[in-house]
Amino acid sequence: MSTLSKRSTIYFEPAIHQALKMRAVSSNVSVSEIVDEAVRQLMREDKEDLQTISERVKEPEISYETLLQDLQQHGKI
Repeated sequence: MSTLSKRSTIYFEPAIHQALKMRAVSSNVSVSEIVDEAVRQLMREDKEDLQTISERVKEPEISYETLLQDLQQHGKI
């Protein structure tokens, strides 16, 4: 195991757990390392999403109905 320092119990569906174990063996890492990396990736994506939201906060908002009308007027739907 790498330098992971906290321990948690997580539950997987049996097929997912089996796939994780097979992936761990084939890539020579632990299931914990795979899960840790997956969570880190999810958090990186969240951080990117939050950054994008903060950059776009001043953009004008339009309603869904207005969007549909615009798409229709421009022959998109």
